[in-house]
Amino acid sequence: MHLLKGLGGQLIVVRFLTGEEKRFVVFSLAGLSPETAEIRPLGSEGERMARLSPEELLGRLEKGKPIPAILLLGEEPYLRDACRTQLIERFVAEASRTWAVSRYSAGRGETQAALDQAQTMAMLSPQQVVFLEDTEAIEKLGEKNRDEAVAQLGAYLEDPAPFTVLVVEATGLDQRMKLGKLLAEKTLVVECGLGEKVEERLASATTLAKAIAKEEGVEFEKGAAEDLAEFVAADLMRLKTEIEKLATYVAEKKVIGRADVSALVISDKTTTVWELADMLASRQSKKAQEFLDRLLRDGEAPLEMLGAITWMYRKVMEASELKGVTNGWQAARSLSMRAEQAELAVQSARKISKVRLLGGLRALQRADDRLKGGKDARTVLEFLVSELTAPDAQAAPRSKKNST
Repeated sequence: MHLLKGLGGQLIVVRFLTGEEKRFVVFSLAGLSPETAEIRPLGSEGERMARLSPEELLGRLEKGKPIPAILLLGEEPYLRDACRTQLIERFVAEASRTWAVSRYSAGRGETQAALDQAQTMAMLSPQQVVFLEDTEAIEKLGEKNRDEAVAQLGAYLEDPAPFTVLVVEATGLDQRMKLGKLLAEKTLVVECGLGEKVEERLASATTLAKAIAKEEGVEFEKGAAEDLAEFVAADLMRLKTEIEKLATYVAEKKVIGRADVSALVISDKTTTVWELADMLASRQSKKAQEFLDRLLRDGEAPLEMLGAITWMYRKVMEASELKGVTNGWQAARSLSMRAEQAELAVQSARKISKVRLLGGLRALQRADDRLKGGKDARTVLEFLVSELTAPDAQAAPRSKKNST
């Protein structure tokens, strides 16, 4: 990774491919290191977006010429915020930003208004930056309105105003549709996402965590950055906040350890597991099924979810066997968990009988076998939730049948 200046909205972060190696190139618009790079393939058809090299971008900026149009593509708000901040600071003086920075939303039907502004010179500034957010909303319009909006953008991009930087933003675009193809051809594309696969997102967040820590004057011990990325579920806004908090906590030690991360950062994954645990313990089948559906739609990996639920059940089983324990602080050492997590395990152990816990562990093992055997993940997990929330009268025969 190449790091030139501080983060905190002062950098644009772009992911490039160099051969097969994925990495972040973190750079300031004021100074780029020459390096061969290209935007990675996007879209379900694997089509490439417009290619951008740092040398070309640097050349344009050094000449003081605005870039006619940029596409900020991706779902990560931290990266988009960093891009917006740097573009505004580069092209518009602070005293002129009230008049020379404007924001519109395609989701609110403001595409033409944004383009009208882009063609109108700003007051008290030789250049302006016009943001058009939620551009993916155009793809969801009816055919007539969608074609009209694409035509409007196409007309502007054929003859962009020389005093305007038009910044189009989208969380994702279908590269098979006219809009995606148009923006791929006519704009410079900056990717503001961490990838679709969980392992990709975690690896990228880990890399960026180390860079942010360096800017804060600290470093991670081995494994701590990976723990933090997983704890915050690769949420970069929260990642930066937690690193600032951890840097203050470790003070002169200057090293963030795994124990520090565990002590100060509440794990999103663990919190999610215990939310589900409460629903399962109280047999809230419908609510648990809806919760499961949301996790799957959010991209959670089914096998990882099953592993987390199994871990939770085992911890509840351990908590049920503790003697003379009334709260999480007492249980934390025995369960090898933070006190707040141990408290949740103790509470769940009070709601679920040992017989039911044992039946649940058998159901989890069957679900694991089905998933690894290639069965449909959603069907397997939905059936599992039904088993784990079923009344004892219904669950017992099933357990007996499967144990014979």
